[in-house]
Amino acid sequence: MDNYSLFIARRMSLASNGGKNSPAIKVAVAAVALSVAVMLAAVAIVLGFKKEIHDKAVGFNSHITLYAASQGEEGNTLTLTPTLANMMSDLPFVKEFNIQSVIPAILKTPTDFKGVYLKGLVGDQGRLFMQSNLIEGSVPDYSKEENRLKVLISEKAARELGLKTGDNIDTYFISDDVRVRRLKVAGVYNSHFEAYDDILVFGDIATVQQLGLLQPNQGTALLINVDDFDQVEQYSAEIQNKLTQALADGILYRQYIVENVQTQSAGLFRWLSLLDMNVAVVLALMTVVACITLISGMLIIILDKKRFIGLMKALGAPSAAIRRIFIYLAIKIAAIGLAIGNILMLALLFIQKHTHFIPLDPDSYYIDFVPVEISWISVAVLNLGVLIVIYVALVLPSRSVAKVSPAETMRYE
Repeated sequence: MDNYSLFIARRMSLASNGGKNSPAIKVAVAAVALSVAVMLAAVAIVLGFKKEIHDKAVGFNSHITLYAASQGEEGNTLTLTPTLANMMSDLPFVKEFNIQSVIPAILKTPTDFKGVYLKGLVGDQGRLFMQSNLIEGSVPDYSKEENRLKVLISEKAARELGLKTGDNIDTYFISDDVRVRRLKVAGVYNSHFEAYDDILVFGDIATVQQLGLLQPNQGTALLINVDDFDQVEQYSAEIQNKLTQALADGILYRQYIVENVQTQSAGLFRWLSLLDMNVAVVLALMTVVACITLISGMLIIILDKKRFIGLMKALGAPSAAIRRIFIYLAIKIAAIGLAIGNILMLALLFIQKHTHFIPLDPDSYYIDFVPVEISWISVAVLNLGVLIVIYVALVLPSRSVAKVSPAETMRYE
């Protein structure tokens, strides 16, 4: 039994003969702490970016969007028939679906005008999204009649037209003829997605349908949210296959086009995939730094404990057991560094998550703060992985213990 290796390592001091820890050990602890802190930050920030970008992309669209192929007098108008609604309800992965309607409009002030799209605000997810990006005012309750002409405009549009919450604005809708409505600004939002903020105004879906001469069950698209975003590609294919089969069987009378958020916002998700590669590089580099400094620290400890090694060999301890002692010592150093790095970085990440005190340029990153998402599973896996890699890396340099001769250490002591 070699349990004494761990027993001795737990009680052996890291201090040198002078009674103080060597600078190499301090550097090793600092390097491990810094490495794990950087790795935790990289993982948390990338997870935060993914969550924020995902929420914004889905907030402006949905997980899956269903369009009607152009056909006869109906054109691209999608009608949520009972048959289509039942087909969506029967799919176990569909959480909610809502008819959506969008209509082009012109916002007109005494001094300026701006072309936009008035989009119906539908679904619980849509309301939560707008609430999370609201910087002024409130999201109207469109179930109340008095709120039917209230809208949410972007900060960019409000700045260009000189509008604020509570202002009225004449809005022109042009299709077969010109219709005018005086809308009221209920709130101002800023998602930092300039391509969307520049053109979208959100309002009551019933008002949009009325202005577009549509029935309550008609719109420009059907928004579908599913239970697992990671399966959205597979779910899209399943919906498309089901709709195509229903058309072939005569259950449906027209063809539908299925798109998902990953194809609609392909550029954003490709950018996020590049971040994954960057994180992998950071993790690899930081692990190498931690291993190199620990190997250096262990070799210095071995040199400093030569007398101890000679004494243990003289007492009959095998080299393998002595090697394990020094591996455990190096892991002890690594554990101290891991504890320091985890405590400091997790505290910093927690503060950033709740205060957003570290800013970002929204024009470049679509977000005005460094996003953070702390996954305790990722933290646990990261720490365990670092310990395993460190243990494996320390096996080879620990073989230098075998080169220590008991006779030589006794002679010089």
